[in-house]
Amino acid sequence: MTPLLQKLHPILLGLVLFALAPMAGTPVSAAPPPDEDMESVSQADYVILFALEGFGQESLTGGAMPHLDKLIKEGAVTWTASGVKPALRLPTMASLITGMPVEKHGITWNFFEISRGYSRSPSLYDYLDLSGGRDSAIFYMDESLYQLARPEPYTDHQLCGALRPECNSAKITAYIRQYFEKATSGHGYGHAIPSLPHLLVVHLPEAGRAGVAHGWDSQEYRAGLTAVDSAIRSVTEIFAHYKLWDRTTVIITSLSEKGSDPGSETPGTDSPVLPWIVSGTGIQPGQQIRRPVSIIDTGATVMRILGLDTHTEWDSKPVEEVLQAVPPAQPPVGTP
Repeated sequence: MTPLLQKLHPILLGLVLFALAPMAGTPVSAAPPPDEDMESVSQADYVILFALEGFGQESLTGGAMPHLDKLIKEGAVTWTASGVKPALRLPTMASLITGMPVEKHGITWNFFEISRGYSRSPSLYDYLDLSGGRDSAIFYMDESLYQLARPEPYTDHQLCGALRPECNSAKITAYIRQYFEKATSGHGYGHAIPSLPHLLVVHLPEAGRAGVAHGWDSQEYRAGLTAVDSAIRSVTEIFAHYKLWDRTTVIITSLSEKGSDPGSETPGTDSPVLPWIVSGTGIQPGQQIRRPVSIIDTGATVMRILGLDTHTEWDSKPVEEVLQAVPPAQPPVGTP
């Protein structure tokens, strides 16, 4: 694709979505006006989305993940969010970022295949750009996820895959730290996004890989949990260093349950049950989420946290009950 077409692609997509807006009914992220008796809180400007592997409620026993445990206590959680079928890494991550079930986005395989090209389904990153001019930075730790790394002017993708033995949670955190240093240097850094990203996606599969390789009750698995927890803490500290933490919301989920291998050729379960955690700015603390949640709902919840509308008929629905009195969703850029 020529540079000119690359620039025109998101603009044309925006015009199509805008033209279809009157047929789409109520925007999926729109929320009822906040209760006047509720205390209004600051709206988040940034979201961090952590995608773990091999993680469940029992992973917190024994104190292996104190930072994550603190985020849970300060936010909202359900341990019974539904995953997708097939319960494999690439299809699940595709559903997470497209807000679609597998039968709609069509990615059923579990490895990067160059002949298939990039995912064609509109993604959360597309909606963030179209609805509010928001940028995304994505850090993956598996080569299969390169299938989702479609180049756009509003996304930066960096990948540190399993085929590189030095790739671990600490390495991906170092990449993120370097990214922020370059993004704030004032000199540019050769990537698409000229500023700090509004959405940071971080894939942290280290614990799940250790469980698959060494057993789910092994010291290696617990060490993997500790490494993932340290990475989550380090990323939040980066946001605190740049004075962004009080405007940031964190969402944490998992691409697989403890005991399953999302990198296999066939799924180990037909009905995956996954954790889904949200904490930080605009989130009511100390909640057990009552309503049914799917990881597909992550995208619309990110949009709602940032006060944006998708103006599409999306399978993803915002988990409204976790939110405090967030200001009503903003119309897309350019809307009268």
